[in-house]
Amino acid sequence: MTSALRRKAAEMASAAAAAQCFSSYSSFPGTWALRQRGGARVLQLSSRRSFCVSAAADGFDNQNREYVIVGGGNAAGYAARTFVQHGMADGRLCIVSKEPVPPYERPALTKGYLFPPEKKPARLPGFHTCVGSGGERQTAEWYKENGIEVLYEDPVVAFDGKTQTLKTSSGKILKYGSLIISTGCEASRLPEKIGGKLPGVHYIRDVADADSLVSSLGSAKKVLVIGGGYIGMEVAAAACGWNLDTTIVFPEDHIMPRLFTPSLAKKYEDLYQQNGVKFIKGALIDKLEAGSDGRVSSAVLKDGSVVEADTVIVGIGAKPVVGPFEAVGVNPEVGGIEVDSLFRTSVPGIFAIGDVAAFPLKMYNRIARVEHVDHARKSAHHCVETLLTSQTKAYDYLPYFYSRVFEYEGSSRKVWWQFYGDNVGETVEVGNFDPKIATFWIDSDSRLKGIFLESGNSEEFSLLPQLAKSQPIVDKSKLQAAASVEDALEIARSSLQSAPLF
Repeated sequence: MTSALRRKAAEMASAAAAAQCFSSYSSFPGTWALRQRGGARVLQLSSRRSFCVSAAADGFDNQNREYVIVGGGNAAGYAARTFVQHGMADGRLCIVSKEPVPPYERPALTKGYLFPPEKKPARLPGFHTCVGSGGERQTAEWYKENGIEVLYEDPVVAFDGKTQTLKTSSGKILKYGSLIISTGCEASRLPEKIGGKLPGVHYIRDVADADSLVSSLGSAKKVLVIGGGYIGMEVAAAACGWNLDTTIVFPEDHIMPRLFTPSLAKKYEDLYQQNGVKFIKGALIDKLEAGSDGRVSSAVLKDGSVVEADTVIVGIGAKPVVGPFEAVGVNPEVGGIEVDSLFRTSVPGIFAIGDVAAFPLKMYNRIARVEHVDHARKSAHHCVETLLTSQTKAYDYLPYFYSRVFEYEGSSRKVWWQFYGDNVGETVEVGNFDPKIATFWIDSDSRLKGIFLESGNSEEFSLLPQLAKSQPIVDKSKLQAAASVEDALEIARSSLQSAPLF
């Protein structure tokens, strides 16, 4: 037999084996899968049922097609873990990411990653998912070992629901059986015409952004942070670790206006000022100006005043990355891909998780989109459980936010606060911020709706979700008279005994 005939026979045998794999897919307990080993494609018997395909044979560029996750952020990493836990990843799961590295715990980028070199900054692979929740560190090797196909630096740019295909920026055509949209958010940016793209102007959403900022901080003299929310406050705290002249400018009356009360904000503003940070409140940016070297040199405010800065960090919010999946259904009020309580979109077989998902916030009876790592983790797990099992339990999320700043070596005061629930109703503040302070939100029916605690211990922090979930009736006058945060928490704890089950 000639070499050409031998090659032809081998190809026919391979195709026949693959066809048998497909035909027995739903019933055979152990299936033959085509796997790449070096330069050869071989048949391998797997104890798990596998979706066996040859990428080159049918014009599609992904080998794992049964489940495809678009996006490589926090939620994707936790979804991958759940697939592996169910034994449904090997040969079946493909992740398509715009990032050059596997999913990681994104909160580190505005916290430990920005510490100066001598103060032990966080670096990859130290914070790949799922270490943030005490799980295994899922490096690139972990994905390979678990048979997960990951396409790096190749975001999806087109989607066809009828043919169940995706197109990536490099031109790859991908096939999917079930699709999970996990595209997250992108930073809101200042327009280019007012200096939003000048050298020295930074936004933070990924490791490359954080690396660029660290490089700037190493030579910076004057730092301007635009925005008084999460990003602004965490980046400003990190800049203090570099002993830099730091100013925060924002249009509101106080920092963290979506969560903090004016009184609570004042405590944190005082702490930042003690660390040398200056605040410019009630101000808007008119434009950023460049110096003779083309790099940003100052910001001009709407009132005409000028703030000198050689490094600018813009933290003015984020917007969900819904493209190219708009046809799946976008919620007009909160943005994001609209899903039900099982993270199913309006299109069968397509799901959305994490920051991009607009989901029913069951306990408050409203549609919400939550930009937080806790929701990214939990929504990913819930979605995959729904996809792989007979689970029909509705996602019942309790809003949770936290921040940890000034944690670098040599800091005189570390900050770590947590909030659970809904910040609606009247507030009762207890404590003097030395170091503890607590704020309770109480509605007109005397129910505890939300609770904030700074510098709690593990037992105190663990009480917060119990209180926010149960929404007990509390005696506001007793809270107001509490002599300490510890006393106030005990008053709230005692009210749990009479709380109804929601």
